[in-house]
Amino acid sequence: EGDPHVVLEAMAIAGYAIGADQGYIYVRAEYPIAVERLRIAIDQARAYGLLGKNIFDTGFNFDIDLSVWDHKVIKDEDRFYIGIKMPDSQYHSFHGIHRNGNAGTLLYVHGNPQGRYDAGSYTIADLTENYIRGLLSFDDALHIVQEQQIVYGPDTTMQAMLSDRYGRVLLIEPGIGYRLEQRRYSLMTNYSVLNPESTRPYIVPGDDRYEQAKAQLEKQKETFSVSDAFCILNSVKQEGLWATRVTFVYSVKENKVYYVLNNRFEEITEYSFHS
Repeated sequence: EGDPHVVLEAMAIAGYAIGADQGYIYVRAEYPIAVERLRIAIDQARAYGLLGKNIFDTGFNFDIDLSVWDHKVIKDEDRFYIGIKMPDSQYHSFHGIHRNGNAGTLLYVHGNPQGRYDAGSYTIADLTENYIRGLLSFDDALHIVQEQQIVYGPDTTMQAMLSDRYGRVLLIEPGIGYRLEQRRYSLMTNYSVLNPESTRPYIVPGDDRYEQAKAQLEKQKETFSVSDAFCILNSVKQEGLWATRVTFVYSVKENKVYYVLNNRFEEITEYSFHS
């Protein structure tokens, strides 16, 4: 937000270097100053011919769109989910639970070329959302990843974890593959679990939350409770610029969701699906 024109210039240079004609900037809605300054900077760059078609008569086309990342907790009859507002102005369910026990989430990851977006393929975002909406069963999702190519979305690179009420888990990484699990616990993070070497150069130094959570889960007994889950989640929460906004735990036995907002783990809210 201090010098948005530098960001736009760097993106245009990168676009020219790799042959791209479109760039995207995602900004969280809780940073209104950054949103406003980026919007002004993009408008100014377009007005001066620094973005758009045939920049400076070079034949180079490049534009940048700003997407404001807004979210809210949505509780309806069939779903509990973190609604992510997309450019279509709709709140999409990329993180949530269906009353039938379908649970899914997406996490950003450094992409690989094999998973790049293809309009004719099933995107990881669509697969995850359809699963959370209850349009797909776990077996449906498994069949899709076995038979079809799963790709990133057109503007984001993400990987997914899907699970059902019976403890079956699908880890899905576009361009890498999938893994079917049914064990005491499963974990995913913002780098590849199926092929760690592919994303190792992009791990933030000192970020060992995945390793911490894994070590704590390995010590748990069979009587793992909602309180135990929140204790672990509290210990590995993100803070600072990318602080965790919503944390939730689903109890299959109770068919109930427990959640906290903005790392306030002393304030746990409950939401029950009605029978």
